[in-house]
Amino acid sequence: MVTKGVLFDFSGTLFRIEPVRDWLAAVLREEGLDVPPEDFERYVSGLTEAGALPGGPPPLRIPERLAGAVSRRDLSAALHREAYTGLARTVPLPDPGLYDALYDRHRRPEAWQAYPDAAEVLAGLRRAGIAVCVVSNIGWDPRPVFRGHGLDALVDAYALSFEHGLQKPDPGLFRVACALIGLDPADVVMVGDDRRADGGAAALGCEVRFVDHLPVAERPDGLRSLGLVPE
Repeated sequence: MVTKGVLFDFSGTLFRIEPVRDWLAAVLREEGLDVPPEDFERYVSGLTEAGALPGGPPPLRIPERLAGAVSRRDLSAALHREAYTGLARTVPLPDPGLYDALYDRHRRPEAWQAYPDAAEVLAGLRRAGIAVCVVSNIGWDPRPVFRGHGLDALVDAYALSFEHGLQKPDPGLFRVACALIGLDPADVVMVGDDRRADGGAAALGCEVRFVDHLPVAERPDGLRSLGLVPE
């Protein structure tokens, strides 16, 4: 197979969200709130168990009233915000404005870290003339994150679930992605960290390769090791 295009997942593949502890600490600073250390630790534990940080640890349990929004969260911006602010609100925090502030924080470029080899691999694909599309189950636009990290110019297109009303592993979203870069799925490799969701590309005939969803410091060359860039 001669690879003509690569589809990349966003969260856990090219970028990683900041830890819950850093997420909460940043918002508390921005809001000018100082809390006792024991309360801070309780909030961190509660938000982690609730799965309140998009891209972070999954919820240990989902309240019945939120089950519908959580299962369909990546189909619209409204459902995504409802799901994650709802999960956060299961944890009593010292100011009611924190729930929306936390949600807004996770969409900002500074809340994300690119994996160490992401820029190198994307730049190598660009030099080789291989098209790149980001395919993500997401309820908001990650383009500003790519711009903020200087990577948007290395991406040709974005196929985002909330913009098309389709969620991976539905082959329809991968079909949209291939169409956006004008390629036959048989000439395209899908790269992701979720065997079920990202593996859906195989139904179209894409080759699928996986990376591990690890903290940035623990995965310095996961993308490079896939051999996507021609020698």
